[in-house]
Amino acid sequence: MSRSINLSLRGRERIFINGAVLRVDRKVTIELLNDATFLLEAHVLQAEEATTPIRQLYFIAQAMLIDPKNAERVRSAYDAVEWTYLDRGPDPSIVAALATARSFLDSGRAFDGLRVLRGLFEPEDAHRARLVTDLSNPGAFGRPGTANPV
Repeated sequence: MSRSINLSLRGRERIFINGAVLRVDRKVTIELLNDATFLLEAHVLQAEEATTPIRQLYFIAQAMLIDPKNAERVRSAYDAVEWTYLDRGPDPSIVAALATARSFLDSGRAFDGLRVLRGLFEPEDAHRARLVTDLSNPGAFGRPGTANPV
């Protein structure tokens, strides 16, 4: 038997355990006595929040965790988004992290894959912010007749 884990939930909070959705009516602590796959509501990404490729990958991997019966069908969507993103030539550290997430998903450890993907939210946001700044600064791309610094 594996070690137990205690999860503290607030009233009306949901938790996803092995594909089931549970909602508690008051503050409670749940003790899981055996291995279970779970996702706290605070870590659930809503569809409208999946606005970047990394967040889309997280959302798809989350669906695999929440609904394990359809995980194989959903996996093809994950692969398509990942391949499209990798074709853009992202930073090598992101490529390595995506490989780690894929490895976790391949071995049935979707929760660990989500943890890796969530860790990429900030670097992706920072990269997008730099792009927006560069696009809003016409001088960032040089003047006509000069070399482009990018």
